[in-house]
Amino acid sequence: MTKPRILLIATGGTIAGVAGDPLEPSRYRAGSLDADALLKGVPQIARLADIRVCQPFNLDSSDLGPEHWLRIAREVADAMADGSVAGVVVTHGTDTLEETAFLLDRLIEPSKPLVMTCAMRPANALSADGPSNLLRSVEAALTPTVGSLGTVVVANEHIHAAAWLRKGDTQALDAFDHVASRIGRCGPVQIDARPQLPARAPELLATLDRLPRVDVLWVGAGSDADLLRASLDRGARGVVLALPGNGTLPAAWRDAVAEALACHVPVVRASRCCTGTVGAGPADTAQSFAAGRLGPAQARIALMLAISAALPARHFFP
Repeated sequence: MTKPRILLIATGGTIAGVAGDPLEPSRYRAGSLDADALLKGVPQIARLADIRVCQPFNLDSSDLGPEHWLRIAREVADAMADGSVAGVVVTHGTDTLEETAFLLDRLIEPSKPLVMTCAMRPANALSADGPSNLLRSVEAALTPTVGSLGTVVVANEHIHAAAWLRKGDTQALDAFDHVASRIGRCGPVQIDARPQLPARAPELLATLDRLPRVDVLWVGAGSDADLLRASLDRGARGVVLALPGNGTLPAAWRDAVAEALACHVPVVRASRCCTGTVGAGPADTAQSFAAGRLGPAQARIALMLAISAALPARHFFP
């Protein structure tokens, strides 16, 4: 019997990392193994599917940027249009996984499962989590119902919605289990909740060759609002403020925000907190508003896409 075909897009990260000493997994080089080496480490996958490999690059995810996101998105879009492909798995580093996953969720209209995965330990560490995550991701990509969920992330036996994903721990295997992104579990695939489908713009991908500069500014107690003015001077087309608590804007920043708005630069209020919603304020406008449930990283990408498409700044926000 012919096995279903899965496209594996390997981009690097810890899942492809190698440590000099397996007993010291925190000292490793990300993106050391290629996709074929990852598959050799999990021979069970070959029994489930015919794997086609695509390796656009092999990098630590902290070194990725908009050009890499768009390259991944185009590979995924091609696979979605390929009738011979049953699903897509993308391996990625954990550090910026939430950003790439969010962008794919906004740019790809999935007609089949789109699953991202990762690892917290390098491939040669004792009890490496990458092989299990990769196997579970292929299983999820072979489950047709996953295709209706948008972009999902499989890690540590759980399935997460891309829109709400945030890395909540620097080293723990359950680094993504600290927030309310979990919608299902693996082994076998079980979906416990269905995420609200976001506004998408798949047509944007055909003409998008770069994304505008949108800065995230961390606002702490006593932070100088000249940070915002410097961002404007450097050409930012939008700004996300990572603010204390419920997105509380310090009084000392109000004038700088007004200056940004006068320059037609939208300003989004997000929270530094890992969970919760930033509610709308009485002074909110079409250009200055709360991020809602989106964290600063996702809010930045939502604003980038809206500016690129000449859509209202709020378009990709829930």
